[in-house]
Amino acid sequence: MRPCLAATTLTLLSVALLGGCASMYSSDSAAVYSKSDMRQVHEVEYGKVLDVKTVKMEGDKNDLLTLGGTALGGIAGSSIGQGRGSAAGAVIGAMVGGMTAQSMQRGATKDAYELTVQTDKGRTISIVQEADVPISVGQRVKILSGNGTARVLPQ
Repeated sequence: MRPCLAATTLTLLSVALLGGCASMYSSDSAAVYSKSDMRQVHEVEYGKVLDVKTVKMEGDKNDLLTLGGTALGGIAGSSIGQGRGSAAGAVIGAMVGGMTAQSMQRGATKDAYELTVQTDKGRTISIVQEADVPISVGQRVKILSGNGTARVLPQ
């Protein structure tokens, strides 16, 4: 295999692997609590689901992954030519690697729900959360809010 092709293949595989690792540590699920949510007071409200709309949640931006894609692209690009050609290849490879890493992150969408809930206090609220906890129209739910976040869970 030619060195340029091997380096490019290695770059793409590395960016894909790093992208997969990043999504393991981030969640917008109603059933997953962040460390900062622990031992915090959350207000509890009850209500009834009026509408459930399936939406897409865009992927997270991770500067470390973008930097990794940039570095790997630069390494792969530097194997093109010699002298100034190698330097130009490194710059172009770095730009392509960084843009590819960012594009992959944005494209890694998740299914989410936009939930419209009529609270027992008479308010109508809307919350978007990851679509991993089944919720349906007419269902009674519990709304937990605090620290600038809210989640809807089956009652």
